[in-house]
Amino acid sequence: MTLAATAPAFLSPSGVEIAFLLVGLVTLGAAVVTVTTRQLVHAALWLVVTLGGLAVEYLLLTAEFIAWVQVLIYVGSVVVLLLFGLMLTKAPIGRSPDADSGNRPVALAVALAAAAALVWVVVDAFRTTWIDLDGPAQGSTQVSGEILFRHWVLPFEALSVLLLAALVGAIVLSRKNAKEARD
Repeated sequence: MTLAATAPAFLSPSGVEIAFLLVGLVTLGAAVVTVTTRQLVHAALWLVVTLGGLAVEYLLLTAEFIAWVQVLIYVGSVVVLLLFGLMLTKAPIGRSPDADSGNRPVALAVALAAAAALVWVVVDAFRTTWIDLDGPAQGSTQVSGEILFRHWVLPFEALSVLLLAALVGAIVLSRKNAKEARD
């Protein structure tokens, strides 16, 4: 028996890998629709699909804690806050000519350049990185919690303050419009 017959094939994907790829394609498609639609409410709803797809990807990577955080915080809170802000500011439900500036080619070029830069940085940063398979699982709650609360506390707190300020701003804008309507 030869060595090639006993070793697993390099390009034989498992069911999880195929599911990961399919969910990733759906998530990418939803993300593209999110940023290309001209209706604000539809963009917010496609954002729900995108963030839900990311949660499924986390589940496929066996990072259950991060998947539930994704669902509870982003899908549950941020999108609801976004829709609440859209309703309070009386954003148009249909097409919004004010939301389209006509700079789509420039925006596409900037997006492609930013994507290329991000791919370059990630590939360059992790080119020689090896995962320690003998240590604790990287997706476990303990490891994720330690990384999250040691290194990412300040960005999460800053985001919560920013979202609170956006909600207060939406309420203030809706109150001014109500006062003007009464006068």
